[in-house]
Amino acid sequence: FLHPSQEWNLQQRHSHVRDMEINGIKHTNIPHNPWLPPTTPVWTLLGSSQHTQQRTRFHKGKEEEDEIDEAEIEELFQQQIPTGISEEEHRVFIVHPDVKWGSRKQYLTTAALQMEEAVGLVNTLYNWSVVDKIILSTKTPEKRRIFGKGNFQALTEKIRATPGVTAVFVNVECLSPSSEKELQEAWGVKVLDRYSLVLHIFRCNARTKEAKLQISLAEIPLLRSRLRNEVANLDQQGGGSRYIMGSGETLFEMQQRLLKERELKIRSALERLRRKRHLLRSQRKHRDFPIVSVMGYTNCGKTTLIKALTGDAGLQPKDQLFATLDVTVHAGKLPSHMTVLYVDTIGFLSQLPHQLIDSFSATLEDVTHSDLIIHVRDISHPETVNQKVNVLNVLKNLQIPEKLLNSIIEVHNKIDLIEGFEVSDPEVIPISALKQHGLEVLKEKIEEAVVKYTGKQIMTLKVQLNSPQLAWLYKEATVQAVDDVGDDCTANVKVIISQAAYGRYRKLFQVT
Repeated sequence: FLHPSQEWNLQQRHSHVRDMEINGIKHTNIPHNPWLPPTTPVWTLLGSSQHTQQRTRFHKGKEEEDEIDEAEIEELFQQQIPTGISEEEHRVFIVHPDVKWGSRKQYLTTAALQMEEAVGLVNTLYNWSVVDKIILSTKTPEKRRIFGKGNFQALTEKIRATPGVTAVFVNVECLSPSSEKELQEAWGVKVLDRYSLVLHIFRCNARTKEAKLQISLAEIPLLRSRLRNEVANLDQQGGGSRYIMGSGETLFEMQQRLLKERELKIRSALERLRRKRHLLRSQRKHRDFPIVSVMGYTNCGKTTLIKALTGDAGLQPKDQLFATLDVTVHAGKLPSHMTVLYVDTIGFLSQLPHQLIDSFSATLEDVTHSDLIIHVRDISHPETVNQKVNVLNVLKNLQIPEKLLNSIIEVHNKIDLIEGFEVSDPEVIPISALKQHGLEVLKEKIEEAVVKYTGKQIMTLKVQLNSPQLAWLYKEATVQAVDDVGDDCTANVKVIISQAAYGRYRKLFQVT
């Protein structure tokens, strides 16, 4: 640290520190601190030390070992794309089975709203279009044809009479292989369910290594079920159980083995990425930045909110489903000048198989290590209550710690779309992320919760100005105010500090 009596080089004064990187994550517009010596290096501000550098070197070999070649990822991603959903475009007929009673009936929504979401899913895909749609009642959703004989026959005639149909989207969670096969034979076109359609949306939006690997893993159950179906067809023709060129393997066994080998490669690559992510989390924890995960139903405005809270110009929110498939981290300032890291996560959707959520466990693992969760709701959406229930169910299934679930701040977004909006729950924060309404109240609520759930303390410390104490506090804590108390080179400094940092401060400067 520079002693205040040293001559500071004014030509090196930084008005702002821009494009700062924290653990390889780019952050912008972190302001220069006027109480720090102007030449204090950025790495000192971030808490880098000889110990940290040694630890980084210690992990360097492991990091290099965990690096995955881009070509290896691309090969795994492009292998065995599920047939029928890799085509560039489709003209889709949507069928929504309206279940009248039983365990599969959706009680918090309506058939019309579910159809609206189904149309939105199809329209998310470039060059895909909806040519027709129908809501059809059923009392037998568990049967292979889903509908009764009369309804199914009428539906089949309608689909076959509609010109230009290249695929039928049955708006159910997941069709069995036998059901999918029978429907395709009846209708003469490709049949999709929510699982296969959402997977294709994910595949089209995947940009990073981790997203591509997780999508490839999520496709394995789909490929496996279709393999069984195809081999069953071959068996009927007497070809599926034949041995391959004296190898002792049947066609089915060989295909199963290749699929298993691919799955093991994907899981191994994901584990290497998981270790790297764990190292980044450890470094963030060491630097004591509170971590706030922003979660919600797909297209509720999470990315728009994080952009509004951080001013990160690199964020480009899109008005579409599943625009975000990766966890990204963005630094922002609270009213006390405390730096927090906002984690942008993948959006949720109702009626998705658990395998799809499980495949993204490596990404969603970051949420379980947060200090706080912000649940963003699109309060203007007609299904906002149903969406809330789905998000909370997924969070519980992720085995989020009870303490973290209790920390959730519920945010009602898009209030600008509701004329005369009034909030009924005093614990809820109403905002418009796009119009930047209500953000200051939200920041204050986040700050209050961060102090409560991270065990940080608000303290006033008497500091010697002719010692490195003040610079140390700026580095290791959040300095809120500095009041010069007189001519004895001391000041009262109001700080937000963790118990661990306060213990180090007392030991280093022998404060009682």
